[in-house]
Amino acid sequence: MRALAALSRFVGNTFAYWVLIFAVVAFLQPAWFLGLKGAIVPLLGLVMFGMGLTLKLEDFAEVARHPWRVALGVVAHFVIMPGVAWLLCQVFHLPPEIAVGVILVGCCPSGTSSNVMTWLARGDLALSVAIAAVTTLLAPLLTPALIWLLASAWLPVSFMELFWSILQVVLLPIVLGVVAQRVLGDRVRHAVDVLPLVSVVSIVIIVTAVVAASQAKIAESGLLIMAVVMLHNSFGYLLGYFTGRLFKLPLAQRKSLALEVGMQNSGLGAALASAHFSPLAAVPSALFSVWHNISGALLSTYFRRMSEKEDRETAARQVTE
Repeated sequence: MRALAALSRFVGNTFAYWVLIFAVVAFLQPAWFLGLKGAIVPLLGLVMFGMGLTLKLEDFAEVARHPWRVALGVVAHFVIMPGVAWLLCQVFHLPPEIAVGVILVGCCPSGTSSNVMTWLARGDLALSVAIAAVTTLLAPLLTPALIWLLASAWLPVSFMELFWSILQVVLLPIVLGVVAQRVLGDRVRHAVDVLPLVSVVSIVIIVTAVVAASQAKIAESGLLIMAVVMLHNSFGYLLGYFTGRLFKLPLAQRKSLALEVGMQNSGLGAALASAHFSPLAAVPSALFSVWHNISGALLSTYFRRMSEKEDRETAARQVTE
């Protein structure tokens, strides 16, 4: 079991590489992965169940301690990312299926990877976990409402169908995970140790299924979609950080806001797009899944150096005083 837990940590720490490798393989050999499309929704439910196993009531204590900071992060996430997605669709005059896919990933809640990146960046981890948890719990209502509001101009959007999908693949598995944790107590500890492995394998399968199903369209429009995804993600980080600065939050909280706003639950985006729209609409989510883990790792490294520089300057001031 110890070896499996070590493997799980290694795979979790190298998540971006596995997603990138298998996305490339799926693009080159799509026939190998076409049969995986039916596994997308069940696998996302499994990931959400795992998230429920790790959630504790203490994770929501930050909401009670600093409700306005959590509220600021949640509002910023659900305003900035959908808004930037809509603007990019207008600026680049994206085709309907791609536009819906970009808006869809923009309307998703925070991704679980953002908590890891916040920890690496020396951000406020408690704030990060609270924002991710609250955006996820609000997703069944806000995600379909925002998609309906912003994407209906391109393709027909059914609020109720999206609502029920998110309820089934996000909220229900999380609630079951929380209940299992409360009932089983310490007996779920070994399961939690291997969750990174389960999550990575699940997301990799989701991405490969989406890439394989849309290989021809990616070959035709992949560079454009990738450019939009990179801009979307970058503006999320930038506007999230400066929102924290505008409201005079300390550096650690500004880092958390940047990462929570800029990183999305792209697995949910891919699942919803595949179930309700088309394989092509799922491509922005698949590419976002690859890119935001790479960019998040780079940004967290930069943020960590900001902390070290600030620590050195504080120490220098103390010596001179």
